[in-house]
Amino acid sequence: MSDGVADETSEDVSGTPFHGARPVWPRPTIDESPATKAILVALTVGFLALFIVLPLVAVFAEAFRRGIDHYLQSFADPDTQAAIRLTLTVAAIAVPLNLVFGVAAAWAIAKFEFPGKSLLITLIDLPFSVSPVVSGLVFVLLFGAQGYFGKWLAAHDLQIIFAVPGIVLATVFVTFPFVARELIPLMQEQGTAEEEAALTLGASGFRTFLTVTLPNVKWALLYGVLLCNARAMGEFGAVSVVSGHVRGLTNTMPLHVEILYNEYNFVAAFAVASLLAGLALVTLLAKSVLEWRYGDALARTRLY
Repeated sequence: MSDGVADETSEDVSGTPFHGARPVWPRPTIDESPATKAILVALTVGFLALFIVLPLVAVFAEAFRRGIDHYLQSFADPDTQAAIRLTLTVAAIAVPLNLVFGVAAAWAIAKFEFPGKSLLITLIDLPFSVSPVVSGLVFVLLFGAQGYFGKWLAAHDLQIIFAVPGIVLATVFVTFPFVARELIPLMQEQGTAEEEAALTLGASGFRTFLTVTLPNVKWALLYGVLLCNARAMGEFGAVSVVSGHVRGLTNTMPLHVEILYNEYNFVAAFAVASLLAGLALVTLLAKSVLEWRYGDALARTRLY
């Protein structure tokens, strides 16, 4: 001991080991009986099997119930093909927009101090707390025929609601937190030391971002893009409100599944649903691979 501060390795009066001036407490352990462990594991596996695995199996079983030929014929329908194209188009627009916004918002929040920073963080979380149906109604109120901008849009022959632009707006709104929320905590933990060093050595701000900031968050960025893309393709509530359900024009895959099911075309409905489920499984697989390969970096994004 020197001046009341623990040496590099020492003990306090209770025998707890110290490293430097901070105590290293014994790691707590949970010693449950084998019966308790078995019950907990059985409950977890049973819940997952009942609410996740069984519905997925049912979707694919119904999709292939009449054979592979009927399954493939379901995708020959022009309306189904239009729904698939629209879903991919909306995702191709919404995901890059949210990528740019997410990176910009995370960079601003994590690296700079400015008035309204807390408000910006709150607004980023807004889609998590607002029902997608409510967000769709907001866009109708703004851009619908009787909305605030409806007359101006009609005078200039512009249509937002019941058209592709409205679907894109609704999808962007419900998915924009995903990229930002993956990047903000990681960037905050990394701090600004490396960027300041690069700027001191003469690098420009943009070059610093490309060579220092972006490589440090690339895996979390990809993780956020995967989640954003999965939500964009599967969004139903907000898109349902603004789309108008025009077959072949404004129906995305989730909306088309609903229409086919209501028409008792179960094979086609489950075939399209299986395609959505397959995309979700691919996303889950990519997410699992990222967590396995880069778990330490991704774990930091859960600290905020």
